[in-house]
Amino acid sequence: MSSRSAFALLLGLCAGVVVLFLALPVVAIFVDSSPGALLASLCEEGALDALWLSLRCTAIATAIILVVGTPAAYLLATRSFRGRAAVITAIELPLVLPPAVAGIALLAALGPSGILGGAIEAAGIRLSLATAGVVVALVFVAAPFYVRQAIAAFGAVDRTLLDASRTLGVSEAGSFVRVMIPAAAPGLAAGTALALGRALGEFGATLMFAGSFQGITQTVPLAIYDRFATDFDAALALSAVLVAVSAAILLAVKLLARGEPLGGWGTR
Repeated sequence: MSSRSAFALLLGLCAGVVVLFLALPVVAIFVDSSPGALLASLCEEGALDALWLSLRCTAIATAIILVVGTPAAYLLATRSFRGRAAVITAIELPLVLPPAVAGIALLAALGPSGILGGAIEAAGIRLSLATAGVVVALVFVAAPFYVRQAIAAFGAVDRTLLDASRTLGVSEAGSFVRVMIPAAAPGLAAGTALALGRALGEFGATLMFAGSFQGITQTVPLAIYDRFATDFDAALALSAVLVAVSAAILLAVKLLARGEPLGGWGTR
């Protein structure tokens, strides 16, 4: 066997191990859970409430991340200034924080006794142990995934496109909307998918900061944890529902990023 063939075999073996290791646990969820169990799990008290709350809070959190994170990423990708590396590091730090630490950090900053807690309560806003707190927790843990990817996407755009737009008299804001965002769209879509997936699966920070109250702060991951000790089959079925929803959302984001109609999936 030639060295080239041996290397190709090694690459294939490594790829197979990675796919098997990452895909097998997900497949096992559906193997161990029947369609009937999936439907039964959704009919259980609180299951639909948890699913609706997860989807609603994830949608709100993602919208906030896109509206605020996209301009912020553009700034960091196109400007050089003192302290830029420190700013990017601060944005990326939640990526490596343990979930419990993220929850404690939110309490220390935004909780009733936190740094900004008094000002938030004075404004009549309640975050801790409230649905709004779930949204805040999701934004905190998911935003770095989008912003980091968006910085890379904007940084990879050919700057001559932006210069040409400015030469034609288009303002920087117009160039940002009409040139940079379309050119960086695939990367932005990838970042959106990462943020969506992270927000849907968030558990620790939400539990620590917002608690787990049915219909108020209990998202699907928290509902799964609640059922794990008493009814593993129900937890397994609810896990399958979350995996299916997450996969559908990620697939939709990827297809939209490629400019393909959803109905065209599977026709090629």
